[in-house]
Amino acid sequence: MKKTLFSILSAVVVSSAVLTSAVVLNTPAYAQSAAKATVDAAKAAGTVGEQSDGYLGLVKGSADGATKDAVDEINAGRAKVYAEAAAKNGVSPAAAGASAFTNIILPKVKAGEFYKDDSGSWKQK
Repeated sequence: MKKTLFSILSAVVVSSAVLTSAVVLNTPAYAQSAAKATVDAAKAAGTVGEQSDGYLGLVKGSADGATKDAVDEINAGRAKVYAEAAAKNGVSPAAAGASAFTNIILPKVKAGEFYKDDSGSWKQK
């Protein structure tokens, strides 16, 4: 099975404001390769981007059904990972997601792809 963002990474560091220890992500391979391929293509096209809450979002607010389904599938997997990390570390799932964005996801956003910052604005890297 192809590696996903979370299956490659074994840990995420939560900012000291939230938690000073590492959040270990023992993640299942939740994203099917078809969903990942769909999302990767949509990211390259500027349709899908990464959000500061750790989830994928639709840059223009809409997308075709296959893209929406792929985003939903990957976001469901991320929600599970964030909930598990939060339970293990005594933080909220929202804090775990935000930390994953800052420490893992944002550094991996490729040039030309979009991400939504804390102000809610889409930016192109």
